[in-house]
Order: sequence, then C-alpha cells, then structure tokens
Amino acid sequence: MKPTKKTRRTDHAERLIAATLVDVFAAFTSAEKLARWLPPEGAAGAFEHSDLREGGGFRLRLTFDDPDVETKSDDDSDLVAVHIPVLDDGRLIVWEVEFVSDDPRFSGTMAMHWYLSRKGGGTLVTVDAHHVPPGISAKDHEAGLTSSLAKLAAVVEERAVS
Repeated sequence: MKPTKKTRRTDHAERLIAATLVDVFAAFTSAEKLARWLPPEGAAGAFEHSDLREGGGFRLRLTFDDPDVETKSDDDSDLVAVHIPVLDDGRLIVWEVEFVSDDPRFSGTMAMHWYLSRKGGGTLVTVDAHHVPPGISAKDHEAGLTSSLAKLAAVVEERAVS
C-alpha cells in the first residue's frame, strides 16, 4: 500500500534510562528481555518466531488484560510481524512492522526507528514510528510507546542495579 497523507503520521517518544548503552542494546537482541518490555502495560507478549539480528525479524502475539481493547488480528490478540533491516552497532535499530489484520485501517508498513545514545551517565532511547496506520490513535500509540520505554527501563535498570 502506498502511504497516503493519512498514513504518513509519525509518533515519537523518548526516555533517559539509567543503564549503559550496551545493556539497553542487549534488551533489543534478547527474546526473553524483548518479550518483557515491548508489550505495553496491560498486555503480554509471546513470540511465535524470533531471529533478533540484522536481516532477521520476529512475530509477536500480544494479548490484552482488558477485554474491551480493540484488537487487530482476532478477538483477543494482535499479531505483529517485524523485519529488522538495520541493527547498527547499538546506535540504531530499525523495525518494519506489519500488523496481521484484514482491517484496512491497520494495513501498510510502519517503520520504527529506535535511536540509542549515551547521555548523562545513561542511555537516551528515542523512538520514531513512521507511517503509523490510521487505525492506531495517536493518543493510544503515544501511551503505548511511553509504557514500553518505561518497561525497557525497568528491565535494564534492574540488571544495572544488581
């Protein structure tokens, strides 16, 4: 699907995490860690496939605690297929995200660019989601991105503390 004006939205979130860049990057390349932090609050994730290297990808099924959450794939879950074209030495991670859905509001490819940079003794994680499907509300997406970043911080900061 060629992006239209409605699908050209970019959503943004960032968080300074009190952990090394190496530890934060490792949370993107470990299926166990990624499954813990990527699903937003109120959701759980289970990998159907994971190959967390450049050129690889993953399929993640998200299930939600709240039965009223509108799901994209079936009655109680979202299935997300991700290709990883860029995994740049701990500085940039690019995901091409496809939602498995028959609903055209969720069609197309959303590109998520995760930037990691050293800052103030920690790591600044910035995510820009480009070409967000119009079926995902900006408010819900921002809340989800912010929640995932908070969970990422919890996962890597617990290692940094212990």
